[in-house]
Order: sequence, then structure tokens, then C-alpha cells
Amino acid sequence: MVDSVAAHSAAGFQSFENALYRKVNWRIVPIFILCFLFAYLDRVNISFAKLAMQNDLGFSDTVYGLGASLFFVGYFLFEVPSNVLLHKIGARVWIARIMVTWGITSGCMMFVQSDFWFYTLRFLIGVMEAGFVPGVLYYFTQWYPSHRRAQVNSYFKSSICLCGVVGGPLAGLILGQLDGALGIAGWKWLFLLEALPSIVMGGVVFWRVSDRIEEAPWLTQDEKNLMVQRMAEDFKPAGKPSLTEVWRQPATYVMSAIYLCLVMGLTGLLFWMPQLIRNAGVADTLHIGWLTMVPYLFAVVFNLAIGRSSDRRGERRWHMAGCALLTAAGYLVCAMTAGQLLPLMIGMSMIMAGIIAWMPIFWTIPPRFLSGVAAAAGIALINSLGQLGGVIAPFMIGRVRDLTGAATPALYLLSLVSLLAVALILWGVPRAYYRTQREPDALDESPKLHRLVAQPHR
Repeated sequence: MVDSVAAHSAAGFQSFENALYRKVNWRIVPIFILCFLFAYLDRVNISFAKLAMQNDLGFSDTVYGLGASLFFVGYFLFEVPSNVLLHKIGARVWIARIMVTWGITSGCMMFVQSDFWFYTLRFLIGVMEAGFVPGVLYYFTQWYPSHRRAQVNSYFKSSICLCGVVGGPLAGLILGQLDGALGIAGWKWLFLLEALPSIVMGGVVFWRVSDRIEEAPWLTQDEKNLMVQRMAEDFKPAGKPSLTEVWRQPATYVMSAIYLCLVMGLTGLLFWMPQLIRNAGVADTLHIGWLTMVPYLFAVVFNLAIGRSSDRRGERRWHMAGCALLTAAGYLVCAMTAGQLLPLMIGMSMIMAGIIAWMPIFWTIPPRFLSGVAAAAGIALINSLGQLGGVIAPFMIGRVRDLTGAATPALYLLSLVSLLAVALILWGVPRAYYRTQREPDALDESPKLHRLVAQPHR
């Protein structure tokens, strides 16, 4: 009888906790998903604008590839300072600032007339965006215990898929329908119209986001107490939470190398997908936009399934390695079947699914060996070093295309880069950092927390 009552109490408490985190998810995750959606539209709309912009401005593939890459140079240089400031100032104000300044700079791309201003604005967009993704990921570490982060990270990173689903057709529609409207080229309309939502989301973040659990007016005191206790019980890395701890950890550099491979794989496809589809015989920009949806639709389903599986099983290492291997296989398919639309779409779907599902799991690892300001700076450092892959891959593909007339050699190389990531995941990161803290057993909770179940849930 006692066991039955205890089991009922445990089930009730677990139901209360799960409902609480669902409430938190619905309150904060959609805001950052929308921010990331519009951020990614501003980041990659250059890949669609390229189809007309190059003809109007006379840019070579090398110029385009370098301009696409310079975004990541600005990102790299200002990522760590931006996240350290976020830690000091707070996510609400700093992320709002990022969204507004970033949107304004992205909109200015419509005024580009020369390669100098193309390079300058791409660099400045990277500077303004620096700190956004690691800032949000660090923010999640302040709200979610480690055993819940892979899934919430997967929700956030699914914005990339949403960007592909929305962005491709939207870009094709703008380029096709607004070209010449009011005497303005379609690619200029693209930069302008996709910049405005980022500015609006800056205001939304400022008014709707709370920096800390204790400051959230939409949580009851009981809910705050439970969440604070969960964070207190969570795994705490050894070492002091100082900036110097970031540089002392060998895992920081291994994780940066893994992320560099990931970003090379992502940007290699991201900035050249429309061109690869065009090379497969699709000429209409609207049709190209619709076809770019396919890899993202496949990726969003795979991403959510892998994130959920990783959290439920408490396993990170093999989930990540499997995703990286899928990416390598996808690039191999694209390289071997260049110019054939159906296998190209299959290969791109494999690449996108592997990379998008890889990222949420990856970002659960740094908080295992860094905490406090070290976590904020460490996440930013790993992200910024990894973003150098975004400098390498787009420029490399553009240069290879100019020299050989085809992107195939670069696709083979990106397959090898993904295989290198598999090796680093399996043998480069200490196994202890892949362990997760399982969800606490409700039967072991303190009597104080058990009383929450019996109280009215406001």
C-alpha cells in the first residue's frame, strides 16, 4: 500500500515537472526560433541573391565565395567579446541589440554596387550577429538541466530547417515577382524585406524575455523553486568558472575542431545549394526555391527524432558520430552524381539531416567541462573557431568552380572533412563529457518538493 502511494506521488510529481518544462518551452523557445529563422534568412539570402546579383554587378564565383566567407571573419573576431558582454549585461538587452543592428546592416546590402562594399557589409553583418547563437545556447544552460538540453537545442536548431522551408520559396517569390518593382532589382527587395523582421524581433526579445528564472513573472513561486533546485542539482564542472579555464581545457580545442568540420559541411551546402540545383538543370528561380525545401523538411524530422533519442537514452557520442557519418555519405552521393537532380536531392537531404541533428547534441557537451563566465566564453570561443569553417568552405567551392568549372572536387573534400569529424567525436573527446545526468527519480525528491504536487498549480 505504501509503495502504491509512493508510486502515485512520484508519478504526480513527475507530471507536474514535465508540465512545467513544457510551459517554459512554449514561453521562450518559439521566440528564439523566430529570431534564428530571420537571422538565418539574413545570413543565407545571399545564396539566392547570387543568382541575379552576380549578373548585375559582374562578380565572379571567387568574389561571391570570398564575400560569403567574410561574414564568418567578423563573426570569429567578435564572438567571444560579445558573449562575455551578454553574460555581464544579460541576454534580454544584448540579444535585442544583436537583432536590431544585424537587421539594419543586412538591409544595407541592397545598396551594394562594388566588390569593396560587398566585402565590407558581409564582414559587418558577421560582426553584428556575433554572439547570437552561443548567447542563446548559454541562455538555455541557465534555464534547463543537462538532461533536457539536447531536445530544447534541437527545437532551436530546427530554425535552420524552418529557414529552408520558408526561405527558399520566399526568396524565389521575391526574386521572381518583385524584380523591377519601383525600379528596384529583385535581389535588392530580397535584402530589404528579409531584414525588417529581425529588427521587429529585437523588440520582442526586449519586452518578452527574462534573464533569470527568479525574474520570470509568468512562473509561480513553486515553479521557480523547483527549476532553481533542478539547476542546483545539475552536473557542475570541476575547476573555477573563470575565463582562464576556457584556455586550459584541451576539450575546448577538440570541440572547436569538430565544430569547424561541422560548419564547413553546413556552409558548403548552405551557400551553394541553389547553384547546385541550377547546375542539375533547373532554371526557374521559384522552382529552385521550392526544391531547396526538400532537404530541410527531411532534416527537421530527423533532427527532432535524434535529439529526443539522445536525451532519452542519455547517449551523446554515437548519436553525434552517426550524424557526421550521414553527412559524409551525403557529400559523397552529391559528388558522384553531379548534375543529376534526383540523387542530388537525396544527397543534399542526407547532408542537411546529419548536420542539423548533429548540432543540438554537440552543444550539450561544453557545459560538461565549463561553467559560469567560462561557459559563456567557452561556448563563444568554440563557436567562433568553428565558424572559420564558414570562411573556408564557401570560398573553396567558389575557387574550385572558377578553376575547374565544377564543384565536384570540393564536394569530395567536404566528405573527407565530415569523416574527420567522426574520428574526432569517437576518439578526441573524453568519454566522461558524453555522459548525461539522468532525469532524477521523483521518489528521491525532498518532502518539500513533493508537497508541490498537492498544491494548486497556478
